[in-house]
Amino acid sequence: MAGEDRPRLVVGISGASGVVYGLRALDACRDLGIESHLILSRAAALTLAQETGLTVADANKKADVVHKAGDIGAAVASGSFKTLGMIIAPCSVRTMSEVASGVTSSLLTRAADVTLKERRSLVLMVRETPLHLGHLRTMVRLAEMGAVIAPPLPAFYARPQSLEEMVDQSVGRALDLFGLAWSPVKRWGEDIAPIRGDN
Repeated sequence: MAGEDRPRLVVGISGASGVVYGLRALDACRDLGIESHLILSRAAALTLAQETGLTVADANKKADVVHKAGDIGAAVASGSFKTLGMIIAPCSVRTMSEVASGVTSSLLTRAADVTLKERRSLVLMVRETPLHLGHLRTMVRLAEMGAVIAPPLPAFYARPQSLEEMVDQSVGRALDLFGLAWSPVKRWGEDIAPIRGDN
């Protein structure tokens, strides 16, 4: 429940493919006792139905607090509302480009802009390939502004046994960037022993 004295994380879900990353980030927040604030874009509602068969109401149930994408007066639109930062999972190229320009059209990108101006962690799980030069230049601009570009790439060294394990590894590594350690993550030198070769 919201209102308790708990750390907060803003979880944005854009319309890019990979909505499961945002859903699992919400699950992770619940596991970790982090107060989650969800912003689901209009396009994300379509992706949600297409990729998971879930409704917006189903996704909303995973969050402690839900903010409508058009509610620019929401708490997360103000820097005075303290959070650990924001993760956008997945992050579409359009969303990424809006954040980079500073010209925001929704609460999703406004909250991201606020996160940057307050010097909090902004992690963008960008979902697009191949990338053209404009995409890459936008990513450079965001990195210079303080954002972390963290595409959800599979970590094969963790030897995932399912798609779920691959998703959880990517989400968990993104949450590491907020100082949050989620138990499904397999760590090199801890859960995974390196194979020593002969020199």
